[in-house]
This record gives sequence, C-alpha cells and structure tokens, in this order.
Amino acid sequence: MAKGRELKGRIKSVENTRKITRTMEMVATSKMKRAQDRVVSARPYANALTDVISSLYSPDLAERFPLLRQVESPKRVALVVLTSNRGLAGGFNANLIKEARARIVELERSGARVDVHVIGKKGLGYFKYVGRELASQRTDVTDRPTAANASEIVDDLMAKYIAGELDGVYVTYSKFNSVLSTPPTTDRILPVTPPEAKAGAVQRDYLLFPSAEAILTELLPSYVRNSVYRALVETVAGEQSARRTAMKNATDNAGDILNVLRRTYNRARQAQITQEIAEIVGGAAALQG
Repeated sequence: MAKGRELKGRIKSVENTRKITRTMEMVATSKMKRAQDRVVSARPYANALTDVISSLYSPDLAERFPLLRQVESPKRVALVVLTSNRGLAGGFNANLIKEARARIVELERSGARVDVHVIGKKGLGYFKYVGRELASQRTDVTDRPTAANASEIVDDLMAKYIAGELDGVYVTYSKFNSVLSTPPTTDRILPVTPPEAKAGAVQRDYLLFPSAEAILTELLPSYVRNSVYRALVETVAGEQSARRTAMKNATDNAGDILNVLRRTYNRARQAQITQEIAEIVGGAAALQG
C-alpha cells in the first residue's frame, strides 16, 4: 500500500495548496475592488483638469510655460517604470518590464539618453539582474498610493525638465480598462500636451481670475502629478486583477489535479482489495483441497 500512502500524501498537499490559493484569490478580489474605487475616484478630478487646460491652452501661452515646451529631438529623457513589490500575479510584472524595455530601445535608437527610474521590487530586481544603471529606485510605495507618493516621484523630474536637464518624461504602467483588460502602456507626461477638444463637446466660457497665466502656473504641475497618481492607482488595480486571475486559475488547476489523484487512489485501492480477496479465496481453496 506504499503507492496508496504516497497518493494520500499528494492529495493532502494539493488540498492545502488549494486552500492557500483560494484565500489569496479572495484577498486579491477584495483589494481589487478597493483599487477600482480609487481609479474611479481619480477620474473626475483628472477630467476637470484636462477640460480646463484644454480650454486655456494657446500657442502664445505655451511659449511662456516650460512644462509646455516641446522638443523636436530629445537628447535626454526619463522613464519611470511602475511594477509591483510582490509576485504571484501571472505575467503582470513581466509584461510591464517587456514594455519598458521596448520603450528604452525605441528612445535610445532615436538618439536620446534614457534615465530609468524604477518603482517596485520586481522591476528593481530585473534591472539589477541585467546590469542596467538606475537613476533612482523606490520600493516603499504600497498598494494604496497617495498623491504625496506621486509628488515625490515626479517633482524632481519636473524641476529638471524646467531647468532644461531633461527633454521628456515617460511613465510605463498598467492601464486599467477593465478587470480583464490591463495592458502595459507608456505615456509621455512631459512636456504637457493638452488634449484636443472632442468633436461636438460643449465649449465652456470661463471667467479667469487673476489671469490665464496664473491659473496655468498652478494647474500644469497639478496635471503632471495627477497623471503619475493615476498611473499608480491603475497599476495597483491591474496588479490585483492579475493576481486574482492567477490565483483563480491555480485553484481550478488544483481541483483538476485532485480529481485525477483521487481517481488514481481509488483504482489502486480497488486493485489491492481485489488482490486480497483473490488471495483469501485461493487460500481457502487450497485448504479445502
């Protein structure tokens, strides 16, 4: 019955694993819901900022604001790569790193020097492994990012852009479209490119006080910080969605393995019982003969 005891041990091991993956799935589902709420909560403010900047923007104003300065041939740019601190999320981090590598190659081929800033242990581990020098690194941003985290990440980059030390700033993150769609994406956040007005959109008539220049002076940095904050919260939502899917698949696979192991165990047990009965019958027949 050595094989039977071995199968029982494997069944117990898989059952324990399934309990863990099911618990992790439930935790990820709960965190995903909270992360989705933060994504949804961030959108009204971002949309309002976008509408105001789009309405105030004009080419003559752009010449007076460094954050609107467009550079035709960037010589030095920064790429902020957002990853998670934990694994067990399927290909989530691998896809973000793949997207970041593609953007680095693209920017370097265009003649730009790329300063890589990494947020998250998974991205940090990869770039250290490949020997890529990093301009900065952080692993203290939790799964509940704040506006202060966004400011800490991007304020120094804004200062360098205003001083002319950088010609562009990009962010690689997980864009949260839905639970099933969180593609890795790279957006340029500097220079600020005001979105074009949508066809048929209502044009608001603003009363500007004290002036458009003073308003843009305050709004442009807020717009950049909000872009980073949205990237942070969307990446967290994408991470929890990916982890929930990965743990659900692991739980389902554990169930399939258990079914196979239990069938194999039952067959082995039946075979042993049949053999024992045959031995008893054979022994009884020998005694009678």
